[in-house]
Amino acid sequence: MPKNFFTRAHSRALTNQRKVAVAGIAALGTAALALSAVPSSADTVTTGAPAAAPQVATGTVLHNVKGTVTDQLAADTVKLDTFASQKKAADAAAARQAAAKLAAQQAAQAAAKKAAADAAAKKAAQQHAAQAAAGRSVVRPQMQTVAAKTYANNLDGWIRQALDIMKSKNIPGSYSGLHRNIMRESSGNPLAINNWDINAINGIPSKGLLQVIPPTFQAYHVAGTSWNIYDPVANITAAANYAAHRYGSIDNVNSAY
Repeated sequence: MPKNFFTRAHSRALTNQRKVAVAGIAALGTAALALSAVPSSADTVTTGAPAAAPQVATGTVLHNVKGTVTDQLAADTVKLDTFASQKKAADAAAARQAAAKLAAQQAAQAAAKKAAADAAAKKAAQQHAAQAAAGRSVVRPQMQTVAAKTYANNLDGWIRQALDIMKSKNIPGSYSGLHRNIMRESSGNPLAINNWDINAINGIPSKGLLQVIPPTFQAYHVAGTSWNIYDPVANITAAANYAAHRYGSIDNVNSAY
């Protein structure tokens, strides 16, 4: 056996161990380099496939998308609320307008009914009045309106008016009897006064158309005539009333009485 047999064998064994150790160290170095080149949070890189996007960037994009969607939904909600409010207000206004229109129509109908009822009542009243008037005209003869009688403001008119009053009071006398005595006593002067006879001496002078003293005028005054002794009609009727009581009629007087 050679002298260095064990030595060579021992040397070859060491050489193989060194190769294995070097190969291991090289592998470890390569792995360390690979680990240092890749971020700690990255997934394992497969040869030939694109690297995945970092998780931090992906989270930021999702967060931004979520915010955008939330803002859009909020804006849409505000728009919907505004539209709902506007529609509610429009519906309320339309309801009020419809109610006002209905009330106006009902008021107009009520007014028309009342007007028709009033017209019917008025027509019925007119017909009733016409029928009543027709019935009265059948029962009673139509009365003719008689104009009030007028008299001239002179001796003729005074005598005629006095005669009408005397007739209504049943006092006798005629136109000629009155006219004759008037002309003798006063000559037709209604303001005539006697200041010289016995009556004047006694303080009660005769006055007027038929020269009547005041006590006689007051005692035989005819109702409905004036209380003024100088009034022509009142003077004539009082004197004729006195003559009717004293002489039966003024026609029977032919001298002072």
